Amino acid sequence: MITFSLGKLKPVAAENIRPFLHELLGAHQEGIHSIYITGTAVTDDFNEKTSDVNSLIVLKKMDMKFLEFLAASGKKYSRQRVAAPLIMTPEYIRTSLDVFPVEFLNFRLIHETVFGQDILSDLEIKKMDLRHQCERELKVKLISLRQGYISSLGDRKVLAEGLAGSITGYMPLFRGIILLLGKQPPVLQGDVIKALSDASNISTDAFAKVLGLKREGTKLSLPELNTLFESYYAATEKLGELVNEIKQ
Repeated sequence: MITFSLGKLKPVAAENIRPFLHELLGAHQEGIHSIYITGTAVTDDFNEKTSDVNSLIVLKKMDMKFLEFLAASGKKYSRQRVAAPLIMTPEYIRTSLDVFPVEFLNFRLIHETVFGQDILSDLEIKKMDLRHQCERELKVKLISLRQGYISSLGDRKVLAEGLAGSITGYMPLFRGIILLLGKQPPVLQGDVIKALSDASNISTDAFAKVLGLKREGTKLSLPELNTLFESYYAATEKLGELVNEIKQ
């Protein structure tokens, strides 16, 4: 018998992923330890028109046949905005917490267990590991911002799309920084930006404006975008300096 729980998902997200889970568990239930829905599909940040349904599948052991099944069915379900799931094993999770603490912190904060035993809620994230990844990721963000700005070649649309596309990737990092600063990270993106400002005493107005740019598609002139980019870059730089100063 195939049973799973989608009651806590957004209705459209639940409708989109239900056929995928039926097929998945019908063919491979014995090898699956647990399945989780992650990201906006379990929060009020979910946008029915643009948000994908993200998932994490934990296998009892890695199975190449299972990966073949996903590869074959992926195109069909991608039309329903069901993103390719992340595949892990309990052992992989246990031995990767020090390498990907930001990602696992966000899995811990934002997930719904739809099948099997929940092993994400009790993940232990060490502060030293989290600080190291936050520092590294902020440096990568600065490089990416510089390269993206240069690559835009002064094109207003390209620059706007690059900024809007970058903000989602900041959110997991912001939650990690908030935790490093001794506060509990919120789930909703707008709340995360405000909590980061409160915890760090750094203005996060530029991040809020870029989030608005992404959500509302506001059209800004090239000079306005250039000014926004400068503020966005400067705020990222200040966060990097702050994280670098946090004692291990």
